[in-house]
Amino acid sequence: MCGIVGYIGRDRAGSVMVDGLKRLEYRGYDSSGVAVWTEEGIKQTKRTGRVAELEAALGDDLGGTLGISHTRWATHGDVTEANAHPHTSSDGKIALVHNGVIENYVGMKTFLTEKGYTFQSQTDTEALCNLIAYHYAKEPEVAGKNRFLESVRKSLRHVEGTYGIAALCTDCPGELIGARKGSPLILGLGEGENILASDANALTHCTRNVVYLEDNEVVHLTDDDFSITTVSSKSVEAVIHQVDWDTSEAELGDYDHFMQKEIFEQPTSLENGMRGRFSDDGSTAVFGGLNLNSQELRQVDRILFLACGTAWHSCLVAEYLIERFARIPVEVEYASEFRYRNAPLDKNTLVIAISQSGETIDTLGALREAKRKGYRTLAINNSVGSTIARESDGGIYQHAGPEIGVASTKAFTSQIMICAMLALYLGRLRDLSYGDGVAIVKALKKVPAQVEEILKQNEKIATVAKKYASYEDCLFLGRQLMFPIALEGALKLKEISYIHAEGYPAAEMKHGPIALISEDCPSVFLATSGEVFSKSLANAQEVKARKGKVICIASEGCDIPEGLADDTILVPECHEIVQPILMTIPIQLFSYHVALERGCDVDKPRNLAKSVTVE
Repeated sequence: MCGIVGYIGRDRAGSVMVDGLKRLEYRGYDSSGVAVWTEEGIKQTKRTGRVAELEAALGDDLGGTLGISHTRWATHGDVTEANAHPHTSSDGKIALVHNGVIENYVGMKTFLTEKGYTFQSQTDTEALCNLIAYHYAKEPEVAGKNRFLESVRKSLRHVEGTYGIAALCTDCPGELIGARKGSPLILGLGEGENILASDANALTHCTRNVVYLEDNEVVHLTDDDFSITTVSSKSVEAVIHQVDWDTSEAELGDYDHFMQKEIFEQPTSLENGMRGRFSDDGSTAVFGGLNLNSQELRQVDRILFLACGTAWHSCLVAEYLIERFARIPVEVEYASEFRYRNAPLDKNTLVIAISQSGETIDTLGALREAKRKGYRTLAINNSVGSTIARESDGGIYQHAGPEIGVASTKAFTSQIMICAMLALYLGRLRDLSYGDGVAIVKALKKVPAQVEEILKQNEKIATVAKKYASYEDCLFLGRQLMFPIALEGALKLKEISYIHAEGYPAAEMKHGPIALISEDCPSVFLATSGEVFSKSLANAQEVKARKGKVICIASEGCDIPEGLADDTILVPECHEIVQPILMTIPIQLFSYHVALERGCDVDKPRNLAKSVTVE
């Protein structure tokens, strides 16, 4: 969940690293630091807080030809300068930055303490740093053999857990080493300079040519060359990719916050997700990367979705839509639970993992477990070169553009759009009629314009949000397709405003949550036209009878009795398959404005980071 930037090349290491850390700060912002090689030894600067604190401490000292840097989301140890990365070995020889968790670090630390190495932090990372120094001190000088590289390899063979690392050595002014296992690391290839980063965001301002390291690979960099081997010393032939998204998409532009920008980018991200993905006759969706033919897909008799967090909510929407339109049974599992269960699955089960980053550690672990047992796997994600995208049998790329705000917005609606198109595609392979297919395609194509219409209510929704910003509890309630959106609404509000919020099926309110209803606990009802609309109104009446405030987000044309809702927000009437997308926009804006009113940092909410790459 932390961010890494390493640099070797021209005399601008500090500036490249600080710029890269700013672009990665959504991955962790407890503390940050840089270490630069100098003739006098490793020069290190670390600060707690945001990258701006580090930048101020560095001042004009942004040169150097070799360095490593890190922005931290704490796992082991408090948020202190001592625990901030980079870490330096107690003999001063090795500097290291690390993402991931070293599970056997206590044993390492005990061993190294007995050998005379000392520790200044509470982190697992410092144990690995000292272990590399230990092996470096023992490694003999042999012609044709890189002593630094061998010491890193030997150390990594002892590691249990996950890592993405970048390391430098005082004796090696022209060398930078990186390695990964379970935590992403990318090599950026420049002209007279090379960069290591945990995310492409950190290096696309310098180069578009990248190499995605695989697990158990070690890269050795100079300013104009690189080589990749495995931890066990086998050579690896690198595959160079080009990052093709516009780097301006990761810039704030004229917006106040990335979350605001990404909410308002949704008409474009939804349009991009559909582009080129409908058949010529306009009756079905078309996907080019599934790597499963029609006959194989018709043999699927169960689908298992795996995800975490917001992506898990999109899976719940997919469950409703695929069962409704394709008539295929669907199960949704938390990836973190599935990977440690021995769940019985039918041989004709198709496993689909959803992850915006494509690096979510639990989702990746669950995907690998499914593949290990021989199941066909697909991925829906927003990062072409991600580990999940590379390791799945096929997949669908979202084309939503980079999402920087920690609380997911455009990636979530993009995932729902893809799932709706997948439900259409699978339905048309089975018994969904041509006419129904045409109606769904028309409905999907209208969505970007309908989202534009909802965004025009931004000021109205801001006014509603201000009324409820002082409350400390909130319920989100919806039925059928609106239940996952209620869960997502509650998650968004608690993520960025720190208000305790819960999402429930509206009918379940009577089975416990109704005890929370009072004048101090407002309820957000998600009500769409259809067979359960009257039931939703009845649930809202139960809240009003107990003096609870009611905020009603409803489809236009719904007949809401006068006096039932304290505040009403309307979305355009639409086909049921796209209702979840349209109903999501008001809850995103509501949460955003509530958080602003409470003075919260919406882009960097406390204790959270964008991509969860540690367990």
